[in-house]
Amino acid sequence: MRRIVQHIKQSLSWKLSLGILLMAIPIFILSIGILYQQSRERIKEEATKHAASVLNTQMQRIRRAMNIVETATDINDWEILAHLNPDSILAYSRFIVMLNSQIDGCSISTEPNTFPKFGRHFSAYTVREGDSVTTVIEEPYDYFEKVWYKKPHLEGKPCWVVYYDESDSLELTLDGMIASYSKPLYNANKHFVGIISTDLSLIRLSKMITSEVPYPESYFVMTGEGGRFFVHPDSTRLFNKTIFSDFNPQENADIYALGHEMTTGKQGSMSIIRDGKRYLVCYQPIPGTSWSLALVCPEWSILQGYNRLNYIIGPLIFLGLLLILLLCSVTVAHAIHPLNRLTSKVQRIAEGHYDERIKKSKYNDVVGRLQNTFAAMQESLSQHMTSIQQMNEEAALRNEELVRTGELAKEADRQKSLFIQNVSHQIRTPLNIIMGFSQVMKDSKSALPEEEAKSITDMMQHNAVMLNRMALMLFDSSARGTTEELYAHKNDEVICNEIARECITNMQEQYPEMPMRFSTDVPDDFSITTNRSYLRKSIHEILYNAAKYSDGQNISLHVSEAGSRIRFIFEDTGPGIAEEDCSHLFEMFTKVNDLSEGLGLGLPLARRHIRNLGGDLLLDLDYHEGCRFTIELPKV
Repeated sequence: MRRIVQHIKQSLSWKLSLGILLMAIPIFILSIGILYQQSRERIKEEATKHAASVLNTQMQRIRRAMNIVETATDINDWEILAHLNPDSILAYSRFIVMLNSQIDGCSISTEPNTFPKFGRHFSAYTVREGDSVTTVIEEPYDYFEKVWYKKPHLEGKPCWVVYYDESDSLELTLDGMIASYSKPLYNANKHFVGIISTDLSLIRLSKMITSEVPYPESYFVMTGEGGRFFVHPDSTRLFNKTIFSDFNPQENADIYALGHEMTTGKQGSMSIIRDGKRYLVCYQPIPGTSWSLALVCPEWSILQGYNRLNYIIGPLIFLGLLLILLLCSVTVAHAIHPLNRLTSKVQRIAEGHYDERIKKSKYNDVVGRLQNTFAAMQESLSQHMTSIQQMNEEAALRNEELVRTGELAKEADRQKSLFIQNVSHQIRTPLNIIMGFSQVMKDSKSALPEEEAKSITDMMQHNAVMLNRMALMLFDSSARGTTEELYAHKNDEVICNEIARECITNMQEQYPEMPMRFSTDVPDDFSITTNRSYLRKSIHEILYNAAKYSDGQNISLHVSEAGSRIRFIFEDTGPGIAEEDCSHLFEMFTKVNDLSEGLGLGLPLARRHIRNLGGDLLLDLDYHEGCRFTIELPKV
């Protein structure tokens, strides 16, 4: 025995094993206990959520039934007032019940002596009994003091009331407790003439509510003003007792708190103790009423599955201890044999593999400290090597960026030169024409023929328009042009057909021999709210391109609606645009043909204008007979 004790004192493996066991066993037992307790709380949280979900479902069913009653009453009251006579009242009372299977009865009662033929009282009542519906004129009784008549009369507005059907005073009645939606009737002179009261049997409503419960022995209750029970599994408590009955405020403070929450229209959940048993109660007010619906779930039924865990906790602890012993042996085996692995790692580092990782030891003995020292050394060495590698990579990247920047600068300089040459060429051509013709007119000693003079002035005007167009485009593409949405108001009422016709007319003045068709699917007074100037520029630019680059035979503009958007569709026939050029069509200063007129700004600016107006300019790639462009704008 002494030898065994001495061996344990000298053996590192035994020391490690005992240390791990002394540390792990308490932690394991504590973890199991915390898990056990947390599981209980988690199950109760999930139960509360499930109960609240079931409560919400039943609340929706109740509100659906109540909405049917309210809607059927509200949509027929004006008809009753419009035909206020005994026969119509009987017919409408029957009509409301016949057409709504959720409604159990409907009475229409008038003020005293409304129909002298019937005396002081007149009340038509329809009741549903199974599959049959019966309508009668009720026997005279003093219904003016009944809650379903008196309350809406005094309040002057519709309301829900609950009452017992007084079968001893009526010829035909519903059985049991009734929820009634009562609405006062006022004639055209705002005089009160009676009450329409539509009934919902609380017995049938109770069966509907209690048809689904989430846990064994859970049940629903419904309370009204003062906490009076309308729905309860104990029928003796209905309408006779409240949630506060039979309880002592000092001994049952939780039940009184629950009653206060429900009677004040609060929503939530609460744990209560009744008859020595704990219950979970989820409650929620019924909108439009002073009633409240609650779901009561016994805690033992919620925790049935959880309580079964007690039978597996013992075996689980036993298996856990066995697992700890197994892990201890494996851990110790690894703890006392790390030196060979550490030696191989150090050897690989010495060979230049600086990213070779050495794991840190969790033990504080000599081997653990040695391993941790080497791990720290390797980590520091790896960080330094990584830092040097990153610096080299960053230097290479900066060199590449400098090369790319130089190339971009050269390209920008080349583009600038090309743009200046293009602008100079595009401006010089019309200027030369204007200057040449102006010199001709100046040098003419005698008056030119009228036709020749007109041709010269038309040519000068055409080239002046071109110069003005290029100047406007250059302005739009400038710094201010890029922020046009800050300057362009969008509050113009623009008639779509009118602006389309206006642009076609202006274009035909420039190209009088070129036919242009217009069609529309929208009325001539159809308008949108946008910026007239930018929309007109965009339409004009697309028509100008069609007249300039198509065959000039089939240019059309069509206006149509597409859901919440308005479309301007432009079509022409001719060579169209090559597929490889479509991707660059809307780029600034880009032309399909470098030898063609223009600055490459027309379509890019048109698209920018339209997008700043909340729409888009699109090229139809499926159209191959020429070009088809579409402007889409929101209607408002």
